[in-house]
Amino acid sequence: MLIIADDRMPKKAKMRLENIGEVLWLEPQKVVYESIAAHPDIFFCQMNNHLFASPQIPPRWENKICEFGIQLIKGTSELGSKYPQTAHYNAVFSGKTLIHNLNISDPKLLQSEIVTEFFHVNQGYTRCNLLAINDKTFVTSDAGIFSTLTKKGMEVLMIDPLPIRLPDQKHGFFGGCCGIWNDILVFCGSIDNLAEARSIYLLMERLNMRVINLYDGPPIDVGSIFFIDNASQPPLQ
Repeated sequence: MLIIADDRMPKKAKMRLENIGEVLWLEPQKVVYESIAAHPDIFFCQMNNHLFASPQIPPRWENKICEFGIQLIKGTSELGSKYPQTAHYNAVFSGKTLIHNLNISDPKLLQSEIVTEFFHVNQGYTRCNLLAINDKTFVTSDAGIFSTLTKKGMEVLMIDPLPIRLPDQKHGFFGGCCGIWNDILVFCGSIDNLAEARSIYLLMERLNMRVINLYDGPPIDVGSIFFIDNASQPPLQ
């Protein structure tokens, strides 16, 4: 397994994450603005054990990913300094469903043979705002995503993003704080700092999952944390 995370994550959180597995730490890239310049969900989109990637990722990142036997699919859309050029890969694959603002999705995401259903949302920073717990259960910090998925019959927990930190921005987003590792929600910060903490813990308990808070401080949007098995794992069918 390879973990992909922002190198600017707090030191205590980095140390805890390194105890879980090998980490590809992303250094900031000048192609996008500073707040998100090392965020995994800006440069990559995860689909099971595959990664879609911006064609601008540095060779070091690409080499490390390939060393782990992870299938890397280069997109055609280049990132830029302003939205929506920053959000071409900020999508969520859940089972056979792609959730994103489909008007700005990289074509390679839309052409995936696995996808049988597309959910359009207005929020281009979809992965920043949305964590797929499983194919039917989600946590989001975006009201529009909440409305869309609820109407599709999904179970969705809504989180107030205001306590979540993101440098140089008013606040960050829930999805950007975390990732799923097996049956564990791994969170950058302490979920106890969120008003909805009890609801999150109860949801995890009901799903036979647990939470790892990487450090005791406030939640920080680090552009998601990706946990990716190598290609020896069977792809999603």
